[in-house]
Amino acid sequence: MSVLMTILLVNLVGVVLLALYVASAYNSFIRLRTHASEAWSDIDVQMKRRYNLIPNLVETVKGYASHEKDTLERVIAARNSAMGNQGSPGEQAASENMLSGALKSLFALSEAYPDLKANTNFMRLAEELSEVEDHIQKARRYYNGNVRELNTKIESFPSNLVARAFDIKQRDFFELDEASPAREAVKVSF
Repeated sequence: MSVLMTILLVNLVGVVLLALYVASAYNSFIRLRTHASEAWSDIDVQMKRRYNLIPNLVETVKGYASHEKDTLERVIAARNSAMGNQGSPGEQAASENMLSGALKSLFALSEAYPDLKANTNFMRLAEELSEVEDHIQKARRYYNGNVRELNTKIESFPSNLVARAFDIKQRDFFELDEASPAREAVKVSF
């Protein structure tokens, strides 16, 4: 075998190995991106469940606290704002923080109305909302774990070269503000 032939063979093997690495890294990015999208979808489903519970909760409260119109309107406005926000996870988190604050005000009203606290419909809705809040927190942790894995791979060498070549971008985490009352699931005690 001639020297030229050996050089060509070594170069060909190098190119094939490089192509295999690029294909593997690209497929890995696609898998991670798909997992992050799936995880965001889980958060979205839970938030929609939450949005659907809120009007029923507000209607139940209206019967007992009709003169608390401002609080009820803030809850509905925050819900509508959160539902209409289809932006980045950061923008969605801001809307969710507003909604959680409004819900805290709504549950604070229940303390002033003993009949409302004893209403079985209100209690059932409050329990469902608490369960949804727990599901949102679990989905958020799962999403952030997938985003962390994707972002780490995007930043790591040599996979960062593949990410740059295929324009694969980092994703935002779904984080709630530290000072936000939404950090904890809505707790209702009767």
